[in-house]
Amino acid sequence: MTGAPLRVGIAGIHGHGASHVAAALGLARTGRIVLAAVADHRPPEASIDGAVVYADALEMIDRASLDVVVLSTPMHTHLPLALAALQAGAHVLLEKPPTPTLADFERLIAASDSSGRAVQVGFQSLGSSAIPAVRDLIGAGVVGEPLGYGALGTWSRTEQYWRRAAWAGRRTLDGVPVVDGAVTNPLAHAVATSLAVAGATTTTDVAGVRLDLYRANDIEADDTSSLVVDLADGSRVAGALSLTAGARSEPCVVVRGSEARLVLWYTLDVVQVFRSGSAVPATTSHARTGLLENLVDHVQHGEPLLVPATATGAFMRVLEAVRTGEPAHQIDAHLVDRVTDAEGDRRVVRDLEAWSERVVLEGRTFRELGAPWAERATPLDERPR
Repeated sequence: MTGAPLRVGIAGIHGHGASHVAAALGLARTGRIVLAAVADHRPPEASIDGAVVYADALEMIDRASLDVVVLSTPMHTHLPLALAALQAGAHVLLEKPPTPTLADFERLIAASDSSGRAVQVGFQSLGSSAIPAVRDLIGAGVVGEPLGYGALGTWSRTEQYWRRAAWAGRRTLDGVPVVDGAVTNPLAHAVATSLAVAGATTTTDVAGVRLDLYRANDIEADDTSSLVVDLADGSRVAGALSLTAGARSEPCVVVRGSEARLVLWYTLDVVQVFRSGSAVPATTSHARTGLLENLVDHVQHGEPLLVPATATGAFMRVLEAVRTGEPAHQIDAHLVDRVTDAEGDRRVVRDLEAWSERVVLEGRTFRELGAPWAERATPLDERPR
């Protein structure tokens, strides 16, 4: 390494932000960076040696003379903080989703271009070598003719989860777009990864988005969701992404082919190919590169970014469809079980897992398949008062 270590600042150091702190401290031990500053309205839970602590992210960006700014803050703060960091001459690692609107996303890209500073988006799964490996397998004809792509995520979240912050479960907050919900936030990785596997990265790669969004909880956003994304090349991605399952299952991306089925367990970096007539799938594990490390490599040595903001345009087309589309419909209470356990109070949609699997394997939405909650759902503005 040549030159002085990069000065890194992290805004948002609790929750998922703690993983960014850990990654920065690991890189700091190599001498490549210095964790110069952190910012959060809550103080650090433990001392971060050498880092100046700020209560305000903008103040940190303005005062700390940073080379790299990591933003792990609520989505509606992403654009103003990223613009401030770029204007201050810093490169940015921006947590997903990049921005709450497509127009904001285009402003972000323009600001990155004009400043000559990089913006990497925190879709960690796209830092995995499993993605190009899957693309190579498809290109080599291992699955035969690709018939469709799918994103499957059946998770469980408590009612307390939706009360953890003012923006949680909201479409807007004080008139500002937030666009929280299963598709755009907790299971956004499933959407982004499935699009990447299908070869869709830019906004022009998406021809159309068909949404079918529901909610079992008392929120504005979706928690029980299906969608179909038609791509410009004629292929299709179907997603079943919900937070109302009986238990959390490992999320995955599925490639249906004429000769075999491929499953990417994207949080595990594991790829399985299920061939007809074989009882055991061919299974491979793949390495993952941390996105902060990759951004540092890009700044210091010119390495290509793994998740440049421009490569998340297809995901942003999906997010924009959610933002501008119909609000999530309320699921009939008769189809929802109330569960209380050690995790808290949860709402569970009956038979969600079976219907979700059909979405992914058949390439149709809940409504198109005839899921019972799709027939009996109530639009947000028609709820009894």
